[in-house]
Amino acid sequence: MVRRSFEFAAQANATTRALASLPARQQLLKQHNLALVLRQIASAENLSRAQLAVRTGLTKATVSTLVDSLIEAHLVTERDPERGLVGRPASPLGLNPDGPAGLGVEINVDYVSACVVDLTGAVRWHGTFVSDNRLVRPELVMKKAARLAGRLYEKAENAGLRVVGLGVGVPGLVDFDGVLHRAPNLRGLEGVAVAEVLGEMLGRPLGYLRCDNEANLAALAEHWFGGRDDLSDFVFVSGEIGVGAGIVIGGELFRGVRGLGGELGHVTVDPAGLRCSCGSRGCVETVAGQEALLVAAGLQTGRAAPTGAVDTLVERAQAKDAAALEALERAGRALGVALGAFLNVLDLPSVVLGGLYAQLAPWLVGPVTAELRDRVVNHSWSSIEVVVSSLGSEASVRGAAAISTRRIIDEPTEVLGGSLARS
Repeated sequence: MVRRSFEFAAQANATTRALASLPARQQLLKQHNLALVLRQIASAENLSRAQLAVRTGLTKATVSTLVDSLIEAHLVTERDPERGLVGRPASPLGLNPDGPAGLGVEINVDYVSACVVDLTGAVRWHGTFVSDNRLVRPELVMKKAARLAGRLYEKAENAGLRVVGLGVGVPGLVDFDGVLHRAPNLRGLEGVAVAEVLGEMLGRPLGYLRCDNEANLAALAEHWFGGRDDLSDFVFVSGEIGVGAGIVIGGELFRGVRGLGGELGHVTVDPAGLRCSCGSRGCVETVAGQEALLVAAGLQTGRAAPTGAVDTLVERAQAKDAAALEALERAGRALGVALGAFLNVLDLPSVVLGGLYAQLAPWLVGPVTAELRDRVVNHSWSSIEVVVSSLGSEASVRGAAAISTRRIIDEPTEVLGGSLARS
């Protein structure tokens, strides 16, 4: 709260200084209008300058000046008008796919992945290293992540894209300063400002660094790229070796007062259950995490899962194997119990199953829905929608990359400097 007070005071002082003179007031107005126009271009395809004027309420001359500034900054492109149209055809505007880009990295328990996302949200390059990172020294895990991220950075650079920021997703509790405080499955990285360390290891000019919980980033990716414009209030459940949740309310990520919200995997569903990696007993992770599922289905005996074990679980479930179906039913009910408590507190209308759970959705949706129907108090007049993510295992790393590009769309002058507003 103290840090937020300082931030608020700093913002208030900056605004007061800016409003003290007419030129500063005009500059703030242009900054606001630039962001307004860019957000409109990002939210709808093929808008013309005239249509932008109608949508924003700005004059055509003002819109034209702002669009020219955005084109000069390589944020927007203006394509030739379609041929064969009656009258004077308009030139459609769009985000520039060859402008600024974001680099994302996900360091998870059994893999490291990275991708580059352009300003349109498209994944341009993606790569993954698969290994059990619990068995590797943390500095080697970071080197592996830096090596993969460096390769993709070079690809973007060679293609003429400007990488403006780095986002990192990790399976643990991350505060607002980007410090990973608790990671039961990756204890060697606890206490580390992962994005800052990785940025230093890359040795590249990056204007923005951010680390966050992998489920939070996956939830943002779902909101931005999931293809559901009506999905603005939901909890995203990320199934991996651990179980995480990202909470989106009113289109904004809810992280709690310290940035640590959403730890669904360590909600207790059986107080007398198995010991969890966090030290407690009977957490959701001990029943519905990837390793717990595979062990219950008879597909894993050691610490590391055999290659292709999840695909084998799907095949056995499709063949109606009793052990596989029982493991999935039990996992779905555990998720439903934990989510029921979540939704009774948060009053959200939708659950999105992502990560491993998207692949296993045919067997999880039923038991999850049944538990929610029994446990959510408003279910009789306002049922909970259970949705399957369309982004698959790339959701978190895509969200990590896109936080840099979305930041540009929301505040273009803040990211690209005052010269954009003064142009």
